[in-house]
Amino acid sequence: MILQRYIGVSVAKGWLLVLLVLGAVFGLIGFTQELDRTEMDYNALEVARYTLLILPNQLVGLAPVIALLGSIVALANLDRYNELTIISCTGFPPARLLAALALPTVLLMAGLWVSMEYITPQLQQSAEQERKLLRDGNEGWIPGGGAWSTDGRRYIHLGKMSEGNIPGNINLFEFDESGELVRALWAQTAVVSPDRRWLFQRVREKVLVDGVFRTRGHKELEIANLWSSNELPTLTLKGDSMNLSVLYSYSQYLRNNGQPPDRYLNAFWQRLLMPFTVFAMVLLAASISAGTTAGRDRSFGINIGIGAVMGILFYLGTQIIFSLGQLLQWNIPFVALLPTLVILGCALMLLRRMRW
Repeated sequence: MILQRYIGVSVAKGWLLVLLVLGAVFGLIGFTQELDRTEMDYNALEVARYTLLILPNQLVGLAPVIALLGSIVALANLDRYNELTIISCTGFPPARLLAALALPTVLLMAGLWVSMEYITPQLQQSAEQERKLLRDGNEGWIPGGGAWSTDGRRYIHLGKMSEGNIPGNINLFEFDESGELVRALWAQTAVVSPDRRWLFQRVREKVLVDGVFRTRGHKELEIANLWSSNELPTLTLKGDSMNLSVLYSYSQYLRNNGQPPDRYLNAFWQRLLMPFTVFAMVLLAASISAGTTAGRDRSFGINIGIGAVMGILFYLGTQIIFSLGQLLQWNIPFVALLPTLVILGCALMLLRRMRW
């Protein structure tokens, strides 16, 4: 138990070291890039605060690479001073080595799920909201050119969302059964009720009458069956700042309204299955650092170099797999799981050849 605890603590320290290094690097890069976007009350101090708040969400996305490099650093450091050799000479079996790595890895996996649901997305959302208020006041433009929704014959576009989830710069287009445009309106704002009724305010409407569009204005105009008030906050979020439950529920909303949900479903499954990728990365690191040539044929630097190359290959490989999956319309959960299965297969193959 003492040796298992020692190995587990060493690996956790390796993760923390890599986390701090990558955090410093990505934080500095993000801070310098964000300085170019300073405007109005959004100054250098607020840029630093924004960078710190979004950094945890970025690091969660790097968790597989952190797990790989941190494990390699920890085990290679033990190997560097022949500690692993001494431990193996005591009759410490490979199964106990893997068990020593399992407990901190499971805790890390659980921590990632909790963070992705309750902590890091909320921090990023808070940072994004503060930045919008400082740069734009109460007028917050929806990212990606706004948000669209349709129920088949009616299309609505929201351009911005003010504080308090008040939609603004609204365009609505309505078509008949033949696909001809019969109605178009623009509204400055709208009051939204939970039952999906919208009370448009300061409306300019064009209606097709006898083949001619006639324009009229309304102080208020009510239309039913649009977004509910509970769904509006989701529209201002970037995909990477949504927690797991919101990603899934919003993808189902898009599917139920005849819109493509693949972007959000892909993000949901990739993040949901990411902790399993972390587990596979730790196994791969164990086979690289403690197995095939433990302490005899490779230097500490070579092990670190191998880990860095593996991290880069993992990132490039996952991007290729995800792009191919979308292009060929493969099953989304399978595409999200495929990189983990590849890594796990490589790790198990190397573990079978382990010399301990």
